[in-house]
Amino acid sequence: MEIGFIGLGRMGGNMAERLVQHGHTVFGVDPSPVVRDNVNKHGVTAFEGIPEMSAKFTQKPRIFWSMVPSGKITDSVIDEIASVAEAGDIIIDGGNSNYKDSVRHHADLLPKGLRFLDAGTSGGVWGLKNGYCLMIGGDRDAYDVVEPIFKDLAPPEGCLYAGASGAGHYTKMVHNGIEYGLLQAYAEGFELLHAVKEYDFDLEALAHLWNQGSVVRSWLLELAELAFKAEGKEFTDIKAWVEDSGEGRWTVEESIDRAVPLPVITLALQMRFRSREDEAYGAKVIAALRNQFGGHAMVSTEAPKA
Repeated sequence: MEIGFIGLGRMGGNMAERLVQHGHTVFGVDPSPVVRDNVNKHGVTAFEGIPEMSAKFTQKPRIFWSMVPSGKITDSVIDEIASVAEAGDIIIDGGNSNYKDSVRHHADLLPKGLRFLDAGTSGGVWGLKNGYCLMIGGDRDAYDVVEPIFKDLAPPEGCLYAGASGAGHYTKMVHNGIEYGLLQAYAEGFELLHAVKEYDFDLEALAHLWNQGSVVRSWLLELAELAFKAEGKEFTDIKAWVEDSGEGRWTVEESIDRAVPLPVITLALQMRFRSREDEAYGAKVIAALRNQFGGHAMVSTEAPKA
């Protein structure tokens, strides 16, 4: 199949490369010539602009996949795609957009005959090798058209049609809210172990041990082991500064609007705010883990908080 990716960063570029590996024809758009040159080496035909890319499709319906930051940038990209798309074409937003924005995009595109899917996408920098977990909302007939692409992006049983427009990004929002809570629990546990100086625990060894059949074993714990190995027990080069990218806030806001108690996720969000006030060790653990699974930037101890 043919597909065009707009945004070829650490997620979009790897996703495009994975689809090439599965035999798909992949076009791409990115403003950076360095990024375009890099993906071209992996079989993606990259262009500077959307109109130029859209003219290269030979199959219909054309499938456009946006992988850019949420908010105004996503709005702009979808508007530009819509300006060159034809009735029946499919537009997918795979970024971490607010589900309410996705409902709005679906409604705005419908009168133009354009089909819209919101694709919650998880997998981070490991997705190229392991596959991406995909939660899809929107028109079911559009999902059926794109399903071969979804299945090739995902590991076995790793994609799901979640429901009507907005369902994909809603489930991804909650997914990321749960992630906040899990990261905070691991951070607190390792912070306590780190504080017990009389035992001088080997935290890398403990993370490895707990993955051998214990009830707290997980991929995140595997990444904790990698983080301790890469950064050292003290994380001396990592600033205790943990960003929140939006989904955690939206999850807490939803819990308030719907009167559903989410004390763990809410407190985990609040602890990210705390991380910006002092050098909390647990925040360093979370920062290192986010770098391991998603390639998220870590703030160096040499850099100012900004």
